[in-house]
Amino acid sequence: MKKIFILDTNVILHDSSCIHEFKDNNIYIPITVIEELDKFKKGNSVINCNARDFLRSLDALSSDKILNGGVPIDNGEGKISIVLDVPLFEKIKENFIEITPDIKILNIAYSVAKKHKFKNVIFVTKDVNLRLRARSIGLKTENYNSKYVENISEMYTGLKVIENVQEDVLEDLYQKPYETQISRIDENKSLLCNENVILKNGSKSALAFFDGMSKTIKRIQPRICSGIKPRNSEQTFALNAMLNPDISLVTISGKAGTGKTLLALAAALETKRYYRQIFIARPVVPLSNKDLGFLPGDVASKLDPYMQPLYDNLSVIQNHFNENNSHSKQIKQLIEEDKIVITPISYIRGRSIVKVFFIVDEAQNLTPHEVKTIITRAGEGTKIIFTGDIFQIDHPYLDSQTNGLAFIIEKMKGQKVYAHMNLEKGERSKLAELASKIL
Repeated sequence: MKKIFILDTNVILHDSSCIHEFKDNNIYIPITVIEELDKFKKGNSVINCNARDFLRSLDALSSDKILNGGVPIDNGEGKISIVLDVPLFEKIKENFIEITPDIKILNIAYSVAKKHKFKNVIFVTKDVNLRLRARSIGLKTENYNSKYVENISEMYTGLKVIENVQEDVLEDLYQKPYETQISRIDENKSLLCNENVILKNGSKSALAFFDGMSKTIKRIQPRICSGIKPRNSEQTFALNAMLNPDISLVTISGKAGTGKTLLALAAALETKRYYRQIFIARPVVPLSNKDLGFLPGDVASKLDPYMQPLYDNLSVIQNHFNENNSHSKQIKQLIEEDKIVITPISYIRGRSIVKVFFIVDEAQNLTPHEVKTIITRAGEGTKIIFTGDIFQIDHPYLDSQTNGLAFIIEKMKGQKVYAHMNLEKGERSKLAELASKIL
């Protein structure tokens, strides 16, 4: 039976193309949502762009029928309608003292549900609190989960351990050309392109990865990049993927202190001669309700607290060299000449991403739509690295299943131009590792 989905503002700000995700069901947009979108249409952030995109799409569909019966979507049986405001119901007045835009949207949703006798009417919002309020007055409600990872506990890690490998196979990997056929290791050929493997035979072992281009298993040797030496096998795998010119998209996940950002910066500096610029970006997600507008100073001063972790990681690399060392001076020079650009992700929009080593830090705070926008802007010769922890999310409407980083890992695994590595071992300090485990 056809359903009616009533959309909240945050669904549209999360995904401007959301109206195409409900198949042949009907979609209702409360007029209060349109009013809220009007407040978001100015600005350069992704939500501002999503507001403008949606309003343009709605305008293209608009006719007299959008307020009376609805307009067909995608030439299907589903229709989209705008629902005008209605007087407050007694149930709304009794339960909610302050009449905010959220309550007005809830009131309109309640009127639609009541008209249809509360059958097959679903209020869709990414706001947990609003979902609880909706249920308290008898409304059916759902989160917007069009793009999410179903089994987060079984997420692709980018690594397999294969025991009891024949001794002559390991010997081959330690001799030129340091590779072997996949059939000698994995008869079922279940390894994905660029998947990392630890091959073991008793006390002997080798680090390798499956090269999807040549269909061979290639040994990986630890490398020192810009003074940074990998401290464990996971970091060795991650560096190998970021240094491989045949892999243009890499994701590195892991908890705090595993070295994600530091390794990405080291790889960028090591391969800088192949790129026009190094972009280092992260989403600005204000904490404790302190938005950028409330912080003192100009734009640069406001952004510094959010970008400081990136500068800290660059300092770690610089500190590996003497102050007068050419490597240390070179990093300063690259920043001064804008060869290294550290910026919020929203400031990248509209820039040309051609022949760029592009690091996106804290990618778990991006939506699937945002990461798609970033990747689709990649020009010739560009390499993109996404780093983050899918379980440490600051975005109010994302979780471990719906964030952009988890979405890339799930959808891109097995592609020839993509590699992933999940870092588990903390290397920041014994104290940081202990806190990560028990607190």
